Amino acid sequence: MHLTTHPTTSPMARDLSFHSPKPAPLSALLPARAILIAGLALAILAGCGDQNRLSPLKKGGVYAPTGVKFNGQSVDGLTVGHRLMASGEYELALRAYLRAAGTRGLDVDVMSAIGSANLKLGRLGQAEKILRRAVKLDETFVPAWNNLGVVLMEQRNYGEAERVFRMAFALDSGQSAEIRDNLRLALAKLKNPDTILQNESDFTLVRRGTGDYLILAR
Repeated sequence: MHLTTHPTTSPMARDLSFHSPKPAPLSALLPARAILIAGLALAILAGCGDQNRLSPLKKGGVYAPTGVKFNGQSVDGLTVGHRLMASGEYELALRAYLRAAGTRGLDVDVMSAIGSANLKLGRLGQAEKILRRAVKLDETFVPAWNNLGVVLMEQRNYGEAERVFRMAFALDSGQSAEIRDNLRLALAKLKNPDTILQNESDFTLVRRGTGDYLILAR
């Protein structure tokens, strides 16, 4: 006589079979760098709607293409942003720099570029904050020091601007004519704040080049 047995399931097992594990929180799935970049992008884009911001230092009327390929090869967002800055397309340049941050991370080149684009858009508070973070990230990065000096000059903080330009000048060993001119203009304003410079807004923004520093925007 053969007895047929049937497997039984305990109440605990039945309960477990009907309850799926809770999904992991989003913050645990996203890398810290992605969260930081997303937060920076939201902060910058939120500033785009601020109607009380200063007007751009100079308006660029030249159209610059925003294509991502050149001779069949992908072009880095940082390079695209630099070309747009040179063409006066500062809003498009900022977007290109944010894309670069998403692909290569918030390194000092990207942070300096983002801060500089915000400066040209008249968002001095954001520009200062980001450029201060850039020099904190790399205290030897000359373009970030120089461009922070330009922001401080626009804020009429001539004393700190002179010290910041002097830091950029020292790190560069006085080789860049643009940084040298920025320091000279800052010294003139510091000596006599009421002095009207011939080209008051023509402090030069710079970026890293190949072995030297190139003009990012004026």
